[in-house]
Amino acid sequence: MTSRVALHARYAADMQRDASIEDQLRVCRAFAANHSWPIIDSYSDRAISGASMLRQGVQDLLADASARHFDIVLAEALDRLSRDQAEIATL
Repeated sequence: MTSRVALHARYAADMQRDASIEDQLRVCRAFAANHSWPIIDSYSDRAISGASMLRQGVQDLLADASARHFDIVLAEALDRLSRDQAEIATL
C-alpha cells in the first residue's frame, strides 16, 4: 500500500520570507517523489510563530488527519509544525 502524504510549511515573520514556504514545499515534494508517495494536500502558515498550535494551516491539517485523509505529515523540519517538543510528541 502506498502512503498518502500531506505537506506542511511555516515561516515566522521576523526570521524568514514568504518564498520560504515554497522552498520548504519543494524539499518535501522531492522527498515524497523519491519515495513514490502521492501528495494529497499541502498546508501552510505564513508569518506565524510556531510557539502556538492556533494557526489556521496546522488546524486544517489536524482536522484532515483526524478524518484520515492522509497517512503521513511531511515537513522540512519538526519545528515547522511546532516549536513545542510536547506538541510534536502529541502529533
